[in-house]
Amino acid sequence: MNDLSDTTKEIDITTSVANLGQRAKAAAHRLALATAEQRNLALIEAAKALRTRTPEILDANATDLASVSGKDDAFIDRLTLTEDRVAAMAEAVDAIARQSDPLGRTLAHFERPNGLKIDRVSVPIGVIAMIYESRPNVGSDAGALCMKSGNAVILRGGSESLHSSRVIVACLAQGLKAAGLPVDAVQLVDTRDREAVKLLLHSTDTVDLVIPRGGRGLVSLVQKEARVPTLLHLDGNNHSYIHESADIGKAAGIIQNAKMRRTGICGATECVVIDRRIASEVLPHLKEALGNCELRGDSEAQKILPEITPATDADWDTEYLSNVISVKIVSDLNEAIEFVQSHSSGHTDAIISEDTDAAKRFMAAIDSAVVMHNASTQFSDGGEFGMGAEIGIATGKMHARGPVGAEQLTSFKYLVFGNGQKRP
Repeated sequence: MNDLSDTTKEIDITTSVANLGQRAKAAAHRLALATAEQRNLALIEAAKALRTRTPEILDANATDLASVSGKDDAFIDRLTLTEDRVAAMAEAVDAIARQSDPLGRTLAHFERPNGLKIDRVSVPIGVIAMIYESRPNVGSDAGALCMKSGNAVILRGGSESLHSSRVIVACLAQGLKAAGLPVDAVQLVDTRDREAVKLLLHSTDTVDLVIPRGGRGLVSLVQKEARVPTLLHLDGNNHSYIHESADIGKAAGIIQNAKMRRTGICGATECVVIDRRIASEVLPHLKEALGNCELRGDSEAQKILPEITPATDADWDTEYLSNVISVKIVSDLNEAIEFVQSHSSGHTDAIISEDTDAAKRFMAAIDSAVVMHNASTQFSDGGEFGMGAEIGIATGKMHARGPVGAEQLTSFKYLVFGNGQKRP
C-alpha cells in the first residue's frame, strides 16, 4: 500500500516544511552577501526563462483551470494566465532588475562626541514566507522582489494554482542558477495540504517575516496562528467619493475604470460615495458608464434610480471582487469622511473633486495606506508606483505601508566605527 497513515503524513509535512526553512535560511545568508550585479543577473535570466517557457506556463495554467469548478468569474480571472500576462510578469522582473540596489544604502550617518562614527545601513530581512491565493503571478512578483532585496522566500500559493506555480518557480530558479546563486533562495511549498500553512506560521527558527495576500479567511488564519512577525495585506474595500465640485464626465470615467477595468483585484473601487448636491445628475451618468455592473444603493440613491438594488448594511463592508458596486449618498465632505473612515479597509480611497482644499482635507483625514485625488483606485499597485511589482499592499502601520516593493523588504543595522574608545 502506498497510502500514508495520518501520523506519517503529519510527520512528512512537518519535516518537509522544516527542511524548506533550513534551506531558505542557508540560501538567505549567501544571497545577502551576493553583489548587486549577481542579483540583477539572476533577475534578467529569470525574465528570459519566463518568456522562453511561456508555452509551458500556459499549459500548466490550463491544467489548473481545468481542475476548478463552481468558482465565480473574478476567481477564474485571477487564476488565468495569458501570453500577455506572462509577458507582463517577465517585464516586471526586468523592471525590478533595473532598479537601484536597495541594499547597503546609508540611511543615516552621525558622529558622537567621543569620536565614534555610526552608520545605519539597509540589509535584507532574511527569510520571507509568502502565502497567497489563486493568483500565480504573485509568485513571480514576490520571488523577484525578494531576490532583488537579498531575501530568501518560501512561496505557498493557492492550491488551485499549483501547476502554474511550479513552472514559475522553476523559471526563477533557472535565473538564480545562471547567476551562481543558491536556487533554494526561492522555494515552493509543493503540497495542497493546508497544514503546511500553519507550520510556516510557527517556523520561528527559520522564517523572519510572513506576508499573507488573500481574502479575510486567509488573513484571519494568519492573525490567529502566526508566531512569526507578519506584514498584513487586508482586503480592498475601497471607496471613491464624488465631491460636489467634481467634473461629472471625469468622475464617471474614473469610476468606470476604478471598478470595471479588473473587478477581481484588491485595488478596485467597491463603493462610490456621492455628494447629495450633484447625486441626481451623477447617478444616471454613472449607471451608463458602469454598463453591466450591478448598483446597490441606499434609500436616496433608489429615489434617483428606482431600478437599482437596495443596499443592506453588509454592503458597506463588502469587497465584492465582481461587477457589483454600492452607492452611498452623503450631505457633505464631513459626512463622506466619516462614512469612508467607518467602512474602509484601509487599503485605498479616493476623492474626485475640482476643489483642491476639499481634496486636501479628505486626503489628510482618511487614514488609509493610499489616498488619491482625481485618479482611479486601480493605480494602487507597485508597478504603477514605479516599483516594478509589489509583494502586496500593506494596510498596517508598522515597518511598511502601501505597495511593498524591494526597498520595503529591507531592514537595517548599525555599523559603529571606533578608534580605541572605551566607555566610562
